[in-house]
Amino acid sequence: MSITVLLADDQPMIRSCLRLILEDQPDIRVIAEAGDGAEAVALARRLRPDVCLVDVQMPGLDGIEVTAALAGPDTRDPLRVIVVTTFDLDEYVYGALRGGAAGFVLKDAGPELLVEAVRAAHAGDALISPSITLRLLRHVTAAAARTARALTPSLSERESEVVRAIARGRTNQEIATELRISLSTVKGHVSSVMTKLGMRNRVEIVAWAWESRLVR
Repeated sequence: MSITVLLADDQPMIRSCLRLILEDQPDIRVIAEAGDGAEAVALARRLRPDVCLVDVQMPGLDGIEVTAALAGPDTRDPLRVIVVTTFDLDEYVYGALRGGAAGFVLKDAGPELLVEAVRAAHAGDALISPSITLRLLRHVTAAAARTARALTPSLSERESEVVRAIARGRTNQEIATELRISLSTVKGHVSSVMTKLGMRNRVEIVAWAWESRLVR
């Protein structure tokens, strides 16, 4: 069964390029395109694609606002949103991830990473372009230093190991191999961590891990 995708970018040529890259894969199908933020939100809510690829700078609602509308903490039935952009700016990255994005990919990162991000989002994972990961983590850590949390939820030793692995970009399968536990056990730990931390996805776990200095 194909992964359905909505493309949102104000440049038709960019949308065409993204469509060609994605539809070259046998398991991905682009079902709609939007040229502005408001159209993207309307189409996404009507069609319910598996993944939405959203540009940061668009007329009307920008990519951060679109992400918050489709995947934000106040959204009843959130969609999986990946922000795709040429703008390598910390405030965009942090804003998108805090808004509920399941990934942040630079347009020049290459077609392989784009496809991998779509598949990761569909599987419930998250992917961030490696070139911006370190700067993102520095940004998160700096913010945490200004607003340290008074209380930290109690995680078991194994849950903490899983969180550290997630923060370092490991997939569930890689965590299972690294910790020598089953894939279903990893998924159980991830679910437990999300419940304890009040989070909905792995991206929020990554941000929390760095804010809380669980990883350095």
